[in-house]
Amino acid sequence: QVSLTESGGGLVQAGGSLRLSCAASGRIFRVFTLGWFRQAPGKEREFVASFRRDSGGTRYRDSVKGRFTISSDDAKTTVYLQMDSMKPEDTAVYYCAADANTLIHLRSPYWGQGTQVTVSS
Repeated sequence: QVSLTESGGGLVQAGGSLRLSCAASGRIFRVFTLGWFRQAPGKEREFVASFRRDSGGTRYRDSVKGRFTISSDDAKTTVYLQMDSMKPEDTAVYYCAADANTLIHLRSPYWGQGTQVTVSS
């Protein structure tokens, strides 16, 4: 089993920054990709960014490119999401996800509990 523990959410003003962390534990050897989804009230959960543990490759949704950066620690068991130039539309519960494949998706097997991010205008 793989456990994901998120931290770092909170309230920030538009234009500000937050950094989320997601620490993976357990059978981490099963995890190939780590990343983030988010879900705003009344909306579907959507992909935000991902990180591949083998190559360090990253992917982003278009609306966060140039503003968000995903990275990891040296062990590649903790991923970070640095969120800059934040906008009110970034307000959501952010979920860490992990998968044994090269992509994370809504059916990925491992999920964190979620952390609230609120951006005030």
